[in-house]
Amino acid sequence: MTDAYSQRVRAETLGWIEDFVVGLGLCPFAKAPLDAGALRIEVTDCDDPRELLVLLDEAIARVLRAPAEVIETSVLVHPECLTDFADYNDFLADVDGLLEARELVGEVQIASFHPDYCFGDAEPDDPANATNRSPHPMLHILREASVSRAVDEHPDVSAIPARNVALLRARAREI
Repeated sequence: MTDAYSQRVRAETLGWIEDFVVGLGLCPFAKAPLDAGALRIEVTDCDDPRELLVLLDEAIARVLRAPAEVIETSVLVHPECLTDFADYNDFLADVDGLLEARELVGEVQIASFHPDYCFGDAEPDDPANATNRSPHPMLHILREASVSRAVDEHPDVSAIPARNVALLRARAREI
């Protein structure tokens, strides 16, 4: 992967986070780390899921070693690996296994985003899938303590998914 390609992937990812995730308010918790400069975006050219799991393990370790003010959350973007959504979705079981093996369940969460993301109960063309569709396949590393704190401070966390689905379906009708 050339530096130019890596920079483009990073810029596309950051633009998606700024314009789509934060701009549409899809995740009310994303703005604070973005504004604080505590969101890390890593791009890898790895094309092997086994290598990606090692890179994810290393990325998680970097997040946990750093103070939250420095790295609150991190996104590992892997445009050359797991480009097929079914393969990506299967890989998430390996991610869960990694968290269990490292005894990180309850300390770290991994959110999944993919260009072809499709919820199990949705049709592929359902605009609701866009809540988890990203420009490139990626894994989002979240500190469980930060997620818990954000959930406790939000007036109605349970309403977020339904609000996002309604918003994206309404936007799709406008197009």
